[in-house]
Amino acid sequence: MRIEPADDSVFRERCRWRYDPPYDFYDDEGPENNPERCFAARDDDDGRLVGFYEFEPQGEVLVYGLGLRPDCTGRGLGEQFVRAGLEFAREVYAPRRVVLAVAAFNVRAIRVYRRLGFTETGRHVRTFERYGAVEFVDMEKRA
Repeated sequence: MRIEPADDSVFRERCRWRYDPPYDFYDDEGPENNPERCFAARDDDDGRLVGFYEFEPQGEVLVYGLGLRPDCTGRGLGEQFVRAGLEFAREVYAPRRVVLAVAAFNVRAIRVYRRLGFTETGRHVRTFERYGAVEFVDMEKRA
């Protein structure tokens, strides 16, 4: 997999992704259209977009966001995908801690994050027009 700055084509493609319920919540949760913070993850063989990473440095902390293409989810690729983003982030940002927030219903992702050394640090609720109140798990990992 190669990681490169995202461009408009990445943002347009991501807008077309559709996940199966309950993960369809993520249909509306794409990366912010900011090529300075967003990166495309492409397949080395065919160049297809596999997913995206979003990084927001906040001092010694890096806020980490990511998304895997819908047809790549549930196939055991999550750990490799998350790890690739973390390695890229270490090289580019050199954070002391990496933090993320994941919807509490997304137990698949939470399991992956825990296997990679993330621990839960709290929970919060965000309200969405389409979904109402959604609980999120805050997680962090020392870099």
